Amino acid sequence: MKRTYIDANVLIAAFQGEESVARRALQVLDDPNREPVVSDYLKLEVLLKPTFLKKREEVEFMKAIFDSASENVATSPRLTECALNMASKYDMTPIDALHIGAAIISGVDELVTMEKATKPMCKVAEVKVISLHS
Repeated sequence: MKRTYIDANVLIAAFQGEESVARRALQVLDDPNREPVVSDYLKLEVLLKPTFLKKREEVEFMKAIFDSASENVATSPRLTECALNMASKYDMTPIDALHIGAAIISGVDELVTMEKATKPMCKVAEVKVISLHS
């Protein structure tokens, strides 16, 4: 089994994306050879808006992904330090650095994102990053 950290934009694309984008995201989420790994930061990023807007189906979809995850990476000083190092080294956004940090701390095989391959997140050497962006 391949342990895969799922970026927020993959979950959002799976639920809200146009058909071809949603299909690429769902292929990862439905892959029986992958074990999804999530984090507290991922929950914050994908649950706040649909919860506030009372989008029950979207909230249920996201919660089902979290329930199926093989691991939830909790926030910690170690994760924060790792994220700070990654953000400083690669000039990435704080939330992307937190996702990369969570992926590194949990020792996943890969992180899957919808970001363009040219984005800083996709250039890290510390974890394998797969871009589903076409």
